[in-house]
Amino acid sequence: MFSELFLKLWNTGIIQKGIWETVYMTVLSSVIAYLIGLPLGVILTVADKEGIWPHPLLHRILGLIVNFFRSVPFIILMVAMLPAAKLIVGTSLGNRAMIVMLVIAAAPYVARMVESSLKEVDAGVIEAAQSMGTGNFQIIRKVLLPEAKPSLIIGAVISMVTILGYSAMAATIGGTGLGQIAISYGHQRFHPDITWFCVVLTVVIVQIIQEAGNRIARKTDKRYKA
Repeated sequence: MFSELFLKLWNTGIIQKGIWETVYMTVLSSVIAYLIGLPLGVILTVADKEGIWPHPLLHRILGLIVNFFRSVPFIILMVAMLPAAKLIVGTSLGNRAMIVMLVIAAAPYVARMVESSLKEVDAGVIEAAQSMGTGNFQIIRKVLLPEAKPSLIIGAVISMVTILGYSAMAATIGGTGLGQIAISYGHQRFHPDITWFCVVLTVVIVQIIQEAGNRIARKTDKRYKA
């Protein structure tokens, strides 16, 4: 069923290492992307003309920057950001450089996901908090974020799955993980069993992320609480 090359990769731990590298890049990139994208999404929401702190110029400038990075295909963005990765981490190869590019690509996407989640919060809840004299920062911290928590978690799951897909593409310019194994050992050496095994492993990782995220979202969603 499996080729000798596949068995060699498995017995030497290369495939297991690829799984770890894929998970490592995905999780770390997602965390850093959210540390950047969450506040950006909050600013985009509150600075909107219908937000609690309308600031049209700031909203427009930030929106243009976010849209610019979201509009560039990831494979092109990777190549364009190689100098930035080298400047930040001292190299344009390997996982450190790939994480930089994954964050640059994912943070704007996360910002829009956060903005979309926060705009789902009932305006009546926000108005009630304002009528009681609650400040803008407290509204963000105690109203917007808690009310949008289930949607934010679902958005985080979608973002992680997207970043996982990006990590596979990063193998084309020096990234590691399952993508690199599928390309180097599967496609380039004509071993479809290796390629498809990497596909199956990637699907399994996606399903684990999706299921865990959905369970957490259900536990934080008041509609599911009796």
